[in-house]
Amino acid sequence: MNFWPITRFPIPYDRAAGTEARALFPALTPQQADLIDGAAGCSPYLKTLMARERDWIEGAFVTDPWDYLQTELDALDGVALPDMSARLRQAKRRVALLAALADLGGVWSLDQVTGALSDLADRATHVALTALVADEIRRKKLPGAVPEDAATGAGMVVLAMGKMGARELNYSSDIDLICLFDETRFSADDYLDARASFIRVTRKLCGLLSDYTAEGYVFRTDLRLRPDPSVTPVCLSMDAAERYYESVGRTWERAAYIKARPCAGDLAAGRRFLETLRPFVWRRHLDFAAIQDAHDMRLRIKAHKGLGGALCLEGHDIKLGQGGIREIEFFTQTRQLIAGGRDPDLRSSRTVDGLAALAAKGWIPADVAEKLTAHYAEHREIEHRLQMVQDAQTQKLPTSAEGLDRIAHFVGLDNTGTFRDRLLRRLRDVAELTEGFFTPDTGDSVEEPDLSDTQQDIIEGWRSYAALRSDRAKELFKRVRPALLTRLHDAADPEAALVQFDRFLGGLPAGVQLFALFEANPQLIDLIVDICATSPRLASYLSRNAAVFDAVIGGGFFAPWPGTASLQNDLADRLAQLDDYERQLDAARVWAREWHFRVGVHHLRGLIDAFEAGTEYASLAEATLGALWPVVVAEFARKHGPPPGQGAVVLGMGSLGAGRLNAASDVDLIVIYDADPSENSAGPRPLDTRSYFARLTKAYLTAISAPTAEGRLYEVDMRLRPSGRQGPVATSLTAFRDYQFNEAWTWEHLALTRARRVAGSVGLGETIEGLRRTLLQDKSTGANIRKDVADMRARLSEAKPAHGLWDAKAGPGRLMDIELAAQFCALAAGHHARRVEQQLRAGAKAGVISAQDEQCLLRAYRLCWTMQATGRQLADKISDVADLGRGGQKFILNSVGCESVSILADRLKDMCTMSATVIDSIFAPDAAMQDDAENDTRT
Repeated sequence: MNFWPITRFPIPYDRAAGTEARALFPALTPQQADLIDGAAGCSPYLKTLMARERDWIEGAFVTDPWDYLQTELDALDGVALPDMSARLRQAKRRVALLAALADLGGVWSLDQVTGALSDLADRATHVALTALVADEIRRKKLPGAVPEDAATGAGMVVLAMGKMGARELNYSSDIDLICLFDETRFSADDYLDARASFIRVTRKLCGLLSDYTAEGYVFRTDLRLRPDPSVTPVCLSMDAAERYYESVGRTWERAAYIKARPCAGDLAAGRRFLETLRPFVWRRHLDFAAIQDAHDMRLRIKAHKGLGGALCLEGHDIKLGQGGIREIEFFTQTRQLIAGGRDPDLRSSRTVDGLAALAAKGWIPADVAEKLTAHYAEHREIEHRLQMVQDAQTQKLPTSAEGLDRIAHFVGLDNTGTFRDRLLRRLRDVAELTEGFFTPDTGDSVEEPDLSDTQQDIIEGWRSYAALRSDRAKELFKRVRPALLTRLHDAADPEAALVQFDRFLGGLPAGVQLFALFEANPQLIDLIVDICATSPRLASYLSRNAAVFDAVIGGGFFAPWPGTASLQNDLADRLAQLDDYERQLDAARVWAREWHFRVGVHHLRGLIDAFEAGTEYASLAEATLGALWPVVVAEFARKHGPPPGQGAVVLGMGSLGAGRLNAASDVDLIVIYDADPSENSAGPRPLDTRSYFARLTKAYLTAISAPTAEGRLYEVDMRLRPSGRQGPVATSLTAFRDYQFNEAWTWEHLALTRARRVAGSVGLGETIEGLRRTLLQDKSTGANIRKDVADMRARLSEAKPAHGLWDAKAGPGRLMDIELAAQFCALAAGHHARRVEQQLRAGAKAGVISAQDEQCLLRAYRLCWTMQATGRQLADKISDVADLGRGGQKFILNSVGCESVSILADRLKDMCTMSATVIDSIFAPDAAMQDDAENDTRT
């Protein structure tokens, strides 16, 4: 059987050297001898290897070369640490010789050649690492580790990066490695000792692989792809690496991780780490900013290496120069970064496979993929021959005619002119195919609209803004500016829209990512113009939180509301993927911010009305609070043990309890627990029951309202708890029951009409709901309810007077007044209804108010809520609707169904006057006297 189907031969450049090497192998077939002759005649390095490994390589010719390779690699397993250096270097010599001959003879494809070299790098790294870790364990330097842990690196993993990670290692390549360890395997007390041990292992590993001895070297190692290599240790924890990439990771690092894979040590931990980086590498949106990053990187490399200027073969860098290997790799990786976030099929680590996938999905023409694939293979073969000459890590063509003659012979051409012509054509073809993709479109052909002097003055001021500070941002903005200005010019009030966009732009801390998003997703330009033309509040919010635009193009942004349960499950799943408490709190804020923005946009664009928006804001708050509660409990329990008894329940009060919030609402909460007061928690630091739940509640409030790097979730108001500000932050069920039945004021019973479980124990929530319903029925016959509420109304009127006609919230007959009347109806009727509409209905059915009064209050409530909810989308406070500009006025008028501001003013005044009259009659003294008479009759 012919195990070596040789299909090509290098032509010996140095015929004497070739003949000398041929004589070493008299038993070979003529074809095999010709291969030896050509290889040695072109490469002094290969000739040296042939002499040194003569017996071993001769054996390769009588068996399958791939099987022979695997046998050599398998022999490395179990080599003792004292023998490791010499044995690895011997394996390197043998595999280098075998791969070179199989390559030169056409026995192996390019993939097989690079795969063989990569397999050697993998095996060498793994056996060296495990031997060194075993030595650390033997010397008791690695806390908590046992000898069996050495097989998986005791939690340490080496990530292969670059060509090694893609299994595309070149002939004399160095290997790019990132060394990490899984810090979760060690206690806090052992962390520093473990870290020091793994740093020692990493340093010894690099020496074992790269030190040049009498036996040669294995692989030059490069650790500079790790996070911030100038200041970080050579091996760092996975947690530290994750934090780095999340906070300051750059596009080139994202591109590097396309090829990353675990190659040694704890491979399972390495795969988990790479999975945590998936959102960093693969963005959800079409990340066209990567094009500019790659273009800039190419220019920097060329400038640094002095590779600019006209194409000349002498000294040309086949990797980094014009039309070289890196051009093809950048072209492929950048396209992958752009679209791979949405399509996992594009995430191949291998260049040729990536080109094929991009062509299959329509991202590049099929003929372009075919041409670049062919050019890539030939470029890589020339790269290998350049390196085989003297085992040098070089990609530069020789500068002399003799040197080019040698390389031409090495690729099997005795005519150097033919070699030069073919190579020049390929380099130029690669440059033409890739350059157009990287060179940005200046957009000069797009005309901007005619602008007034005032508008020109505004635009002139943009040059000083932080968002346009960098050259990169300026270039990106230059390309999107015509479309932006055209759409702003077409707004209902162009001047007002431009002024608001100016404020938005001025509030941006940076602009590169956002401008790239605008360029890649023109629908975002329409959205920002809509917002600037209508809602100053939302525009201001966006300038501080521009990342929420990702949600718009993440898919499903304009789909129907998913519901509270689905939202809570989604957030809970996201938080469960993170094992760091602070990261969980930040993730909750990012998630809630995107959904909050979604509600605002839906309302602004008329997809939902003010009441639907109110329901969705409340649904979002409940989902967020519900998903965050178990996270806080778990973190608290880690120190103090699980909650005693039935645990605790979080009640939403006020507008949250009623299930209707506006864009700027805070949340009213109270916490009730049920546990034996004499019981202590069972944890490392146990607490008595009262202290446990008080501190747990404070931790929960901090998780919700404390500002983190991602802001805060909600402002929280706890004043509706028993005894208000003076009471404990968490109340026992027994104390809550006793207080409500025996001590609470009427206003506290009114507050309870809207109480609802939003987080915590379901069972305890059901118990409290039963208690609430019983209490409302019991207190409905109270002799002084109407008088107490009337007094409360008077105090509220004095404390929170109306602020003019357009204040829909405070004042007689307006929102707060109607809500108070509705709560009174629910309490007087002994009904469990929470929302205004149902509470008024309950009051009418019980005879507390008439059906006509119910309808009058409902009409006023609907108008006032729409005004309040819509106004809060636009600004914190509206002194006069006429001051909002045409976009804001149109939004409010459309929401309430009025044709003009004057009509709306008349309607608001009339409805609130009628509503106030009804409420005055409800709490009139004669109505209170009627209550007394009815109570006497009941008695």
